[in-house]
Amino acid sequence: MSPKWRARLSLLVAAAAIAFLLAVAGARSLTLLGLGVAGLAATAAALWWALSHHGLLRVLAATLAALLPLAVLVHYAAVGLLWATLLALGLWALALLTGRAALSAAGRPGASQHHEAPPPTTPFLVMNPRSGGGKVGRFHLADRARALGAEVAVLDPAHPQDVAELARRAVADGADLLGVAGGDGTQALVAGVAAQHDVPFMVISAGTRNHFALDLGLDRNDPSTCLDALTDGVELRVDLGFLADRVFVNNASFGVYAEVVQSAEYRDDKVHTILQRLPDLLTHHTGPRLTVRAGDTIIDAPQAVLISNNPYQLGDPAGMGRRPRLDTGVLGVVGVTVDNAAQAAGLLRGRHGRGLTALAANEVLVDADAPEIAVGVDGEALLLPTPVTCRIAPGALRVRVPRHRPGVPRARPPMNWRALVRLAVAQQQEREPPGSVRMWHARGGAMGGLASIRLGHSASAGPPSALVGHLRVRRPSVRLG
Repeated sequence: MSPKWRARLSLLVAAAAIAFLLAVAGARSLTLLGLGVAGLAATAAALWWALSHHGLLRVLAATLAALLPLAVLVHYAAVGLLWATLLALGLWALALLTGRAALSAAGRPGASQHHEAPPPTTPFLVMNPRSGGGKVGRFHLADRARALGAEVAVLDPAHPQDVAELARRAVADGADLLGVAGGDGTQALVAGVAAQHDVPFMVISAGTRNHFALDLGLDRNDPSTCLDALTDGVELRVDLGFLADRVFVNNASFGVYAEVVQSAEYRDDKVHTILQRLPDLLTHHTGPRLTVRAGDTIIDAPQAVLISNNPYQLGDPAGMGRRPRLDTGVLGVVGVTVDNAAQAAGLLRGRHGRGLTALAANEVLVDADAPEIAVGVDGEALLLPTPVTCRIAPGALRVRVPRHRPGVPRARPPMNWRALVRLAVAQQQEREPPGSVRMWHARGGAMGGLASIRLGHSASAGPPSALVGHLRVRRPSVRLG
């Protein structure tokens, strides 16, 4: 089914959901809707109180958060409209799924461009036997790599080694490819050396989460398939993020999460440590007060900030762990500021919530009212002097990947009813040709900033990706150009 007809089907199902509820409940449907929205907002507010307080108040708030949804359902059942409400919600969910599928099919970001490159003659690989619960040993990665002609350095957990220094010595000895079988933190250290010496870098998905491998389209279930890049691979150019002088391939986090993981108790009892420290961190009773500057935008006193090497897809919870492109040439910035229960409830609006700021920038400055701040860099906990400058290095890293690989999972774009209507009524000649780029932006005033960006892509289309166009900036404006 074409995207246009999917859009029409989505609108038809959405209209059917509304018409059905009106036909069954009549004027009471508005009351039901209002009650449901109020219940969700009150539940979010109760969760905020549970996270930001200790003792009896936390217990009462958590109990209220659990009981409120049940109370709403009981009321629906009492008036005999539970079945109708659930059916209408099911139709609405179907409309959302169909609509997002239509928007996704109509605006897929182009694939990163790759090119042919000769196989390496002296590859050097670093392998961490403890990563991913022992994937290096379970998949016999060292033996397989050596059989393909690679030199392999298997790290000794009992004697920590400087993996960046290992990589630098390997390049000095003539290595024409560097690779890592390990976590994203180790990947970043060796990737920095590869970028500095302009040699290809290879990712072997032997870590626990393998976010970088996911966004490169590699197989995370069987890391041995990544070794195919040694014999039948292609080369990509991707960006690298820099936090001061340290490279990150995924993201750097500031605020609540970074502060919690710094504590000595975190590794022994993560849940208890988080629950104990969250109240003071969320209410700014402990921890530094952050200020984030990205272009003309200032995020004042956020509880959490995530700066990523290329923006994450913000359309759905699963998409928060995905980057459709790694070559857009910009950092993604997400800041969360929640000072009260009302703002916590407002986060239910997602990207439109007042407490959420999402934007893209070439450089970001994170300052604080403290001489140093905690930072989580690709899963590693650090303390860095303030202010901290984050920047992007476009196309800094050559990555060698297998020619045949699963590919990047496509995260669906956020639901946009106006865009869906335009797609449903659009004429064929109005569609953008592949690879075309059209851009509009508005300047001026506190409400200025990015108005809209519309991009079409082909396989050869370069950055920026359409993702940047989906980001809305809340708070002061960002000027482009």
